[in-house]
Amino acid sequence: MSVPEGLSPLAEPLAAVQRLLTRFQEKGVIIGGVAVSLLGKPRLTADVDAVMLVSVEDVPYLLEVAKQEGLLPRFSDVVDFARRHRVVLLRHQASGINVDVSLGILPFEEETVERSMVQRVGTLDVRLPTVEDLIILKAVAHRPKDLLDIQGLIEGHQDLDRRRIRRWVSEFAEALDMPEIWNDIAPWLK
Repeated sequence: MSVPEGLSPLAEPLAAVQRLLTRFQEKGVIIGGVAVSLLGKPRLTADVDAVMLVSVEDVPYLLEVAKQEGLLPRFSDVVDFARRHRVVLLRHQASGINVDVSLGILPFEEETVERSMVQRVGTLDVRLPTVEDLIILKAVAHRPKDLLDIQGLIEGHQDLDRRRIRRWVSEFAEALDMPEIWNDIAPWLK
């Protein structure tokens, strides 16, 4: 598989993030628009997103390793921001592309990493979540573009584990007191 046309500008930053994941023993996955483009319908996206199972205490080390891969903090107090929001905001130095690394801690995020798979993209092996886990992540994010991504993923994958999706999305909907997280996608999974 070659890099989809819309992802061409992201090839270098994607490779840098994948090397970062590899250096952390594959304790993470590529998510967001890049994952949607590789697992579903190609679409434009302007950044690279990942989830990594890294504690907030290890953010300084993460930043040190990221720097070696050409990924630099987007602002000076990125460590404090990461401690408060559980996301490390980086920029790929050579391309100027933003990279967001969410610090996973939830059982679902741990399962997502455990269940992840490696997919060949051009000359690069990329660690991706399963389609079901990407749908769950997109349902929780719940922006209009996430809902469109979910529709495309469902249309392109008829053999989904719908019970897994229902279980996790329903749990997030209840925990966040946002029933629409499940209600909005339930009809598409029938």
